[in-house]
Amino acid sequence: MNETVIDAWRDASQVMAWLTGSWSFSRVIEGQASMQGLATFTPLDAERLAYRERGRLTLQSGTELEAEREYVFRVRGRGFDVFFKESPPRLFHAIELAASDGGTLSGSAGHLCNLDHYRSTYTFHDDGGFVIRHVVSGPRKDYTMTTTYRRVA
Repeated sequence: MNETVIDAWRDASQVMAWLTGSWSFSRVIEGQASMQGLATFTPLDAERLAYRERGRLTLQSGTELEAEREYVFRVRGRGFDVFFKESPPRLFHAIELAASDGGTLSGSAGHLCNLDHYRSTYTFHDDGGFVIRHVVSGPRKDYTMTTTYRRVA
């Protein structure tokens, strides 16, 4: 792995710069579905990245669907804010990153959507990949969604 990428993940102030580009992803929504696709982080300006993902969602029943989602990431101190791509933008969560003893960089945040609670964790690994995990619980939703990203060469 490129030593520069490993060092960048350890430096929270550089994560947004290293996210720029294309990533393949694999998602598991426990007990419900899986998804494979491509995500891109494209600069909007000096502080924001547009995130767009497209892929094939396979439901537990075997039904396959095309799916896509968009967010806006904005630099925030030692981390970033994630906004739903709406007008006006609405904050999903604010992630403050910290290095762990295991050589990873990670941060977590919560978000209340009506009565359902989202607990989101971003983990940036030494191998250059990263994982986003959402644990969702409440009266309408109850699932864990884990997405693993790998840089597209």
